[in-house]
Amino acid sequence: MIDIERIADNLVRGEDGIWFARNTGVISYPETGNDFCFGLEDGSFWFKHRNACIVQVLHRYPPAGAVFDVGGGNGFVSIALQAAGFEVVLVEPGIQGVRNAAARGLSPLVCSTLEAAGFRKGALPAVGLFDVLEHVQDDRAFLKAVCDVLATDGRIYLTTPAYAWLWSASDEDAGHFRRYTVRSLGEVLEAAGFVPEFLSYFFVSTLLPAFFFRTLPSRFQLRKGGDLQDYQEELKPSAAWVDRMVAASLRPELGILRRGGRIPFGGSCVAVGRRR
Repeated sequence: MIDIERIADNLVRGEDGIWFARNTGVISYPETGNDFCFGLEDGSFWFKHRNACIVQVLHRYPPAGAVFDVGGGNGFVSIALQAAGFEVVLVEPGIQGVRNAAARGLSPLVCSTLEAAGFRKGALPAVGLFDVLEHVQDDRAFLKAVCDVLATDGRIYLTTPAYAWLWSASDEDAGHFRRYTVRSLGEVLEAAGFVPEFLSYFFVSTLLPAFFFRTLPSRFQLRKGGDLQDYQEELKPSAAWVDRMVAASLRPELGILRRGGRIPFGGSCVAVGRRR
């Protein structure tokens, strides 16, 4: 069991058992983002497949201890990692996300940014950044901060949106600063002090739909930012046969990742790095 008080200098435990930072940091994420996702995660093929891919990668490249799920939102990834047998600590600056995670039965919970928590150098066995890095303006400096708090040979696990040419109004609404390729993700990891151990794409079958239904309409100003109903329509559960068809199209990715294989293209990137 992780002793939060022993590894962090700027956290206090509330009466509800949640750990809070004494001061908060700045985040680039919509205030309503966690509640929006909370209503979709359990039934959405996108969130479920991302979880399945993350679990396969962690089984292939296991952490040496607890995974600190930084920017973990409502704890949807954390729940999947716990169910797969990994110890997890959710670190999320948004209080509503933390409350949603508590409703899911997650513990321990840290309501803070990574920087504000004051984690001690070399204290964390592993860190997960699952669709988080694109929200950070200075990604290299942030990854260096992660590297500092990781134990020797500690691992970092990441997912990010892929390809700058897929940029759309949805990226702006989500507070993204960039999208990545596996090459650019590997380069920023190396610059921050990590040895990239694994880099791959996933979500192959969403690549063209994202381009035609998000990117092109955004470029021609046929799709404006701020329309949450469009995103709900994309991510909400569909008819059972449609969900089965989408799941079948994505299922081969799980076998490839389980074997440590690389997927050559896709709508998202996944990476594992080890502290140099």
